[in-house]
Amino acid sequence: MADVPKREVENVEFVFEVMGSPGEGIDAFDLGDALRALNLNPTLALIEKMGGTKKRNEKKIKMDEFLPIYSQVKKEKEQGCYEDFIECLKLYDKEENGSMLLAELQHALLALGECLDDEQVENLFADCMDPEDDEGMIPYSQFIQRLMSDPIVFD
Repeated sequence: MADVPKREVENVEFVFEVMGSPGEGIDAFDLGDALRALNLNPTLALIEKMGGTKKRNEKKIKMDEFLPIYSQVKKEKEQGCYEDFIECLKLYDKEENGSMLLAELQHALLALGECLDDEQVENLFADCMDPEDDEGMIPYSQFIQRLMSDPIVFD
């Protein structure tokens, strides 16, 4: 088995119980969600490189195939962490008070990097966002904390 500590193997087994079916494994379409449920932040390109698919039911990934993938993604250096995301959003914090315009965050999610679609952004905001104030501002640190602590699954 890959160089994965026993405790992490137990976490992987739990994710497989929730996301997969016994003996069959998880759908390769859900590879990114499984990795994110294990507190990793793989890019879409990395998920595809590791065997993730864009359509359901094309391929299944069994536990013994997943553990080396998990181990390799865990070693990836290009994963953002809380501090990285906060530093990025500080660029939009004009008053340097921990808040930014909701519209600017929405634009960034829709147009920059690995873009989300409108429905995904709406779901993300519904799950992780405090209401905006009268000026359209939101506290971005709480948003990032919620986003990173509760993985969002997009259908």
